[in-house]
Amino acid sequence: MKKKLYSYDCPSTKRGSTSGIINGCSDGIINLNNLSYKWAYNLWEMMLANTWFPKEVDLTEDARQYRKLLPAEKRLYDKVLSQLIFMDSIQTNNSVDNVNPWITAPEVNMCIVRQSFEEALHSQSYAVMVDSISMNTDEIYEMWRRDEKLKSKNEFIGNVYEKYGQRAIDGDDEAKIYMIIANQCLEGIYFYSGFAGIYVLARAGKMLGSAQMIRFIQRDEVTHLQLFANIYKEIKKENPSLFTNTVIQNIKDMFYQAYELERDWGYYITQEQILGFSNPLIDKFIKYLTNQRLKAIGIEGIFDDEDKNPLTWFESFSSFNEHKTNFFEGNVTNYSKGGISFDDL
Repeated sequence: MKKKLYSYDCPSTKRGSTSGIINGCSDGIINLNNLSYKWAYNLWEMMLANTWFPKEVDLTEDARQYRKLLPAEKRLYDKVLSQLIFMDSIQTNNSVDNVNPWITAPEVNMCIVRQSFEEALHSQSYAVMVDSISMNTDEIYEMWRRDEKLKSKNEFIGNVYEKYGQRAIDGDDEAKIYMIIANQCLEGIYFYSGFAGIYVLARAGKMLGSAQMIRFIQRDEVTHLQLFANIYKEIKKENPSLFTNTVIQNIKDMFYQAYELERDWGYYITQEQILGFSNPLIDKFIKYLTNQRLKAIGIEGIFDDEDKNPLTWFESFSSFNEHKTNFFEGNVTNYSKGGISFDDL
């Protein structure tokens, strides 16, 4: 069901620009002086304040170091890039094609379009990294077809979007919930073993330029996670009857599948050959992420005693000079180009 670009039948109400975040009556006009969801405009301003460009990151030293990486480190680096390339590629289109059509709040639509831009920017970042550093350009960009483990992982992700995307557009409200959860799994769990893979190399003093690029990318992902967590909570507030015990259990099952998928991928890309990134640590890290993402949308974590990040060094890589962000709690001390607090979101 195609959403109208504008409508004379839905004049602005006292509530703001729409009567609901989904299934709302909206005229389609972006009136930022009459908002239903003020957090969306605050989030929009934060996204703008975080604007950056991949070619600002110096990768000269990484290109030299890449040639001296141990075989296991080089394998890790290449597979991480291949994983991220695929996921950001599908995410660029997914948000505007499969989510934006059924969001009926113009200010939220703005944020989703901005998210799509940022996913495309991340794809440019990987292209810059591959072109500047790697000696296996074609192999990295073809790995999503040829590496059976990566292919299986990607098909699982793609199939979830395919299964629920059109149903959500056609008006299935339960499918809309699952699309939001799938986004949280991809943005908040699937990406993170990749981020950790680059950071563990940086912890050893290697590929520091690449780690800086990932910091910028991860900072964007914080706003994406917050965006979809807020959409979820608004849908729940406005449509509580949708959230049956069955739906909540399905959400938990989706997160558990995401945990299994990313845990196994972490084992695969490290092969127990990366110092400081053992299989037990990977398992605990992905469990921790899963619990954090569930709690962010008001659901109790599914793993016991996994409330502390086992990669105690991970958070140090979320620093931008004196500006530090806790990427798991969503608390912002400051940003390099803006000082908007997540408390406003």
